[in-house]
Amino acid sequence: MSPAPLIDIGINLTHDAFDHDRKEVIAAAAAVGVGRLVITGTSVESSSAAATLTTEDPARLFATAGVHPHHAAELTEPQLSTLRALLKQPGVVAVGECGLDYHRDYSPRDAQRRAFEWQVALAIETGRPLFLHNRDAQADFVAILRAAGRACPRAVAHCFTGTLAEAEELLALGLHLGITGWICDERRGRHLLEVVRHIPAERLTLETDGPYLLPRTLRPPPPGRRNEPRFLPEVCRVVADARGEAYEVTARASTRTAETFFGLVACP
Repeated sequence: MSPAPLIDIGINLTHDAFDHDRKEVIAAAAAVGVGRLVITGTSVESSSAAATLTTEDPARLFATAGVHPHHAAELTEPQLSTLRALLKQPGVVAVGECGLDYHRDYSPRDAQRRAFEWQVALAIETGRPLFLHNRDAQADFVAILRAAGRACPRAVAHCFTGTLAEAEELLALGLHLGITGWICDERRGRHLLEVVRHIPAERLTLETDGPYLLPRTLRPPPPGRRNEPRFLPEVCRVVADARGEAYEVTARASTRTAETFFGLVACP
């Protein structure tokens, strides 16, 4: 029997950790049922590289185009024009990764808010969904999305790690939630085992955020501890167990949700 299909909605495939074996990483993922990957853009440069990768396998590789809050101070109006052009490419399916990060504050908070507002406006203009980052910034994050009102397109809170109350607030706004290997971390992710029970199937998506967030439940851990899409089934297994579902139920539901969210053609 073929493995239940999965879509990794957030993989940093342009990261230099994959420079020596990127094609092998894609093939290894497909071998375990992770046939489609959404490559995360975090800067103009990485977004352009992600868009180029999609042309190598348009049926399986997709990309986001945006500027991460860590780089928010670097975002200029001309760069927005570059992102706008990237979003016209068929393989580029969302605006982001964008949002707020008050945990590290690598960019000043006013610059983060400005860059986030610009990219929300870009999503509204282009009709693309939003691929969002939110860390320790819930109040301002929610306020910016609410300010967009009904014009705000569909959005996913990528790598959700917050509380149940925060999850419920985002769900009430209509957001999807992306769950990563954080849920497999017994030191800091155990609360997510409860959170995922409250996420409707049509709002639940799965991702690796590789090369980061290797699932700590993998036995044995891979050499080098690099996370990659072939480990997404472990995230799915932990989520399914927490929800009291069969693996296949969670896998197929999350795939349908990702297809609908990003506007991907369903696999036969």
